[in-house]
Amino acid sequence: MSGHVSMRTLYTLPKLFKTVPRRCQVINISSLLRELILHACQFRKLRLKVPAERHVIDLIRDQMNLVQSIPVQLPHPRDPRAKKLADRLRANPCEQRSLEALSMECGASKRTMQRLFAEESGLSFSRWRQQARLIHALQTLAAGQSVTNAALDAGYSTTSAFISMFHKQLGTTPARYLVAAD
Repeated sequence: MSGHVSMRTLYTLPKLFKTVPRRCQVINISSLLRELILHACQFRKLRLKVPAERHVIDLIRDQMNLVQSIPVQLPHPRDPRAKKLADRLRANPCEQRSLEALSMECGASKRTMQRLFAEESGLSFSRWRQQARLIHALQTLAAGQSVTNAALDAGYSTTSAFISMFHKQLGTTPARYLVAAD
């Protein structure tokens, strides 16, 4: 099954959305919120003083409280050795070699690399690697590839292992995620 993921940008005043994070992020949205955003895009600017427009703002605000963010940005370590490893894994997410083997190629021990990833990215190495694979898989799915192709391309040996991880991370299966994104 393939799907099409479209992205829209919604700029808001921080004072209107106090519970939404202040950093840029990609989110899963409901069908209702998608339609509200499309409707809001027809206006040059929504005004609180116009009752009909205020209702649209209020509905968007209510729906924004229910959204789930998607991990699309991955913190990168700054240390040259850890950065080298991170760059390699982003370029080749299906890399299967152990952290020990990869660390040695980048000029550090396994323990040093674990410490660097934890300190500089805020994630354990295994969690960082899993997030990198998930982001790659999301990009592959968004490009219209099958779930099987996304799984294999992201380094999963089986589609079922990928689906299990995907569900654990995003709360749904890839097929349902794609349908919801359309």
